[in-house]
Amino acid sequence: MKAIAENECITEKTAVALGLFDGVHLGHRKIIEFAKRFEKSGFVPAVFTFKNATVTEKQGRKQEYIYTDCQKNAVLEKLGIKYCFSADFSSLKNLSGEEFMREILIKKLNAYHVVCGHDFRFGRNAECGIEELIGYGQKHGFGVVIGPDIMHDGEKISSGKIRTLLAEGEICHANSLLGARYNITGEVVHGNRIGRTIDFPTINQCFAENQLVPKRGVYHTLTEIDGRKYTSVTNVGVKPTVEKNIQPLAETHILDFSEDLYGKNIKVEFCGYIRGEKKFASVEELKNQISADTEAVRTASEGGIL
Repeated sequence: MKAIAENECITEKTAVALGLFDGVHLGHRKIIEFAKRFEKSGFVPAVFTFKNATVTEKQGRKQEYIYTDCQKNAVLEKLGIKYCFSADFSSLKNLSGEEFMREILIKKLNAYHVVCGHDFRFGRNAECGIEELIGYGQKHGFGVVIGPDIMHDGEKISSGKIRTLLAEGEICHANSLLGARYNITGEVVHGNRIGRTIDFPTINQCFAENQLVPKRGVYHTLTEIDGRKYTSVTNVGVKPTVEKNIQPLAETHILDFSEDLYGKNIKVEFCGYIRGEKKFASVEELKNQISADTEAVRTASEGGIL
């Protein structure tokens, strides 16, 4: 997938999917699927989106994003998107609906077809919706497709719902709406190396600024290394037994793996929630609990539960 720079324009005719695509959940995937359907007619699939970290509010409320831009782009590429223009929200927020249509959709993205959801808004102060978009399309010669709402158990799938599920530790439910396992993907950074002293070495990964941190606690996970997935146990939190005043991070113990992963970009997929984060009276108590958590995950993995 090619990322379109601020000074670039696409020359090929495109079918553009519009949206923030936070999490790239099943509803988002349907929008992308509609855009890709035009590929057989000669229109390459493209995406217009915003850099997640630049969208800090929605409808007047603070918004934390599910995935980093790198994670989102990796999913979009896997889904078959050829071009992606990921804009800084502040650089476009003052464009009128007409200016957004003319400067972004037509001039920059060369859109001949546009696909979005019912709730897509654009233009200064979100002044325009799908009715205005359809009108612009009729006026300027591009087609508009409004994708259907995707439901799960009678409820519309939304990023807001998924954020709530992640915050509550409802990983299995969140995964069913995402269409894939929720994951943390990022560089392995140095920690305090306490895990190595108690025979449970771990890798540490930080959450980005304003990124959603799922419910603190211990999770069944799968860690992907060089194309192979290893059963693992991940603690999300602040390591209260051995640390003070740190930001929440993901600390993962990978079963049956001991190689050095510092500095590598590693993907950790979440399969289920085990227990809440707890401060133990001693490092020995912590070691015993990690051992119990590890054995529970190993048993579940060998039994085909994960």
